[in-house]
Amino acid sequence: MENKLSKADRTRQFIIETTAGIFNMKGYAGTSMSDITEATGLTKGSIYGNFGNKEDVALAVFDHNYSKVSQVIQQRIQQATTYHDKLMVYAQVYDQFTRGSFPVGGCPVLNTAIEADDTNSLLKDRAAKAVLKWKKTIQDLIQGGVAAGEFKEGLDHTQIALSIIALIEGAIMIAKVTNSQSNMDKIMQTVELLINQMKA
Repeated sequence: MENKLSKADRTRQFIIETTAGIFNMKGYAGTSMSDITEATGLTKGSIYGNFGNKEDVALAVFDHNYSKVSQVIQQRIQQATTYHDKLMVYAQVYDQFTRGSFPVGGCPVLNTAIEADDTNSLLKDRAAKAVLKWKKTIQDLIQGGVAAGEFKEGLDHTQIALSIIALIEGAIMIAKVTNSQSNMDKIMQTVELLINQMKA
């Protein structure tokens, strides 16, 4: 019984990992069941044997892509020694994503938020939770910086956190749509400026 369960889990994970880039590039609406079967080499019945429907695959894929991004960020934050450097991790990591191929298709939060805001409430909810978690992490880092005497007292943590997120996600969008990394670099300089202005 346990072997069957572990095989099912492995199959689910294979489907998620194999289709992660497809969903992130094409989106939920743009990804067809034939895209999924072609990429995995599995039958439609096998896909539906592991997931209720295409939406279930898309939700699992979002969680997978978001988790991979989060892991990279958390590792870098733990390695950073100052709160300024911890906050700058977000700009640095997302900047690297636009230069490389990980994750395939770019930022899963941005991609999902843009596609699902008016079309898919479950995916929209996943993206919203990711943004709110990101906001809380930044607020906590700002609070930590204030407590450590690194940042000024009386800062509006919510405003700063939301502004950093908006600048980073906006930078990714502008860089992608204009095919210009220099546009991304300019906006990331604004992120650094915002963080530097908090210094005590």
